[in-house]
Amino acid sequence: MSRLAVGDTAPDFSLPTANGEKATLADLRAGASNGVIVYFYPKASTPGCTTEACDFRDALASLQGAGYAVVGLSADPVADLQKFATEQHLTFPLASDLDHSVAEAYGTWGPVTFGDRTFDSVHRSTFVVAPDGTLTSVAYDVAAQGHVRALREELGVA
Repeated sequence: MSRLAVGDTAPDFSLPTANGEKATLADLRAGASNGVIVYFYPKASTPGCTTEACDFRDALASLQGAGYAVVGLSADPVADLQKFATEQHLTFPLASDLDHSVAEAYGTWGPVTFGDRTFDSVHRSTFVVAPDGTLTSVAYDVAAQGHVRALREELGVA
């Protein structure tokens, strides 16, 4: 799994979303004065992913007010994302990377050990993409709880 670093160009993407539209990094960058927070999560409607998504939901107004857009990516099918977004009242885009090609491009797809099983999955990771397309923050294998608070501190968003 090849990982990205601060200063690298963020891989572009165009993916279907829970609301039936397409999320493209180019469009998200164009609409955000300070950048785009791209976060990868393993599975919709699981406890850790719900905690993280709700933290982003609850921080969304302050992040948007500071000029950031937020998009969540997983390898879940669109139908699962629609249910997750509805149940958790998520108002930012959730994009379906069903073939995990975007996760692979970002270095977030690879072996994960859960209990006594090892399988390929998304590693919970977050990237901040500047308006020019370069990465200004890269965080792999983050904890679901407290991660959004730490990101807000890093970005200086109250």
